[in-house]
Amino acid sequence: MSQATARIATTIWHEERQPDNPFATHIARCRGYDVYGDLLGRASWTDMFFLLFHGEAPTQAEAATLETLAVALANPGPRDPSVHAAMCGGIGGSTSASCLMAALAVGAGQLGGAREVATVIESWQNCLCDDEAWATRLSATPRKKASTWPETKHIAGFDPHASTVSLPVRQTLHSLAEVSPGKFLPWLQDKRETLEKLAGSPLSMTGVCAAALADIGFSPEQGEMLYLLLRLPGAAAHALEQKQTNHRDFPFFALNLITPAGERS
Repeated sequence: MSQATARIATTIWHEERQPDNPFATHIARCRGYDVYGDLLGRASWTDMFFLLFHGEAPTQAEAATLETLAVALANPGPRDPSVHAAMCGGIGGSTSASCLMAALAVGAGQLGGAREVATVIESWQNCLCDDEAWATRLSATPRKKASTWPETKHIAGFDPHASTVSLPVRQTLHSLAEVSPGKFLPWLQDKRETLEKLAGSPLSMTGVCAAALADIGFSPEQGEMLYLLLRLPGAAAHALEQKQTNHRDFPFFALNLITPAGERS
């Protein structure tokens, strides 16, 4: 096929070329919407996310849910491993791309990461709002299955290192449950304490995030991608901040070394 007749096959995007330049775009449509003619000035950043992933514009409730979630996830904070990784890149003088790639790599896992979100969305798809199904899921030993991911040692969606649910998690759940068009978030808010007792651990932010994304129709794979994307602003901001500071001012830099008795320091 010649270059003149080559076509890109995608249901997401359609372009019309400039009449005088085949390498420049004249009109770009996302899922049928004229991006620069109709969406600019009318659609939000999260509206565009929803359109790209779902193929249609969000309802008012869907948009409010995704917008609320985006604010909650925008900056996990320097205690989060993915943000900390980006900060390490910043203080070490790494390129911007390297800092973001570090955040993506560290934030992709099964403990507080994007893979955990995908796992919990699968649970919502399977258990729905069935008390018995969730009781079985939270009390059963995870089944081993062929996967590139290692076997987890905690229940996805719950924090194995905490004794009580954090205030940000409770506040995020409450805010999302108020605007969600689905049934998972309100049910989770009502049943949270019961589920935490069954899991033996408090609810985590990944658990809330998964419920929100499942409520507005995101698949496990879509939720995994979106979770990675929505957390990058904080990682980027902290990395840039660290580029302007001295390594001796880096958070967590100080080491508390205890010399055993009888040994010289």
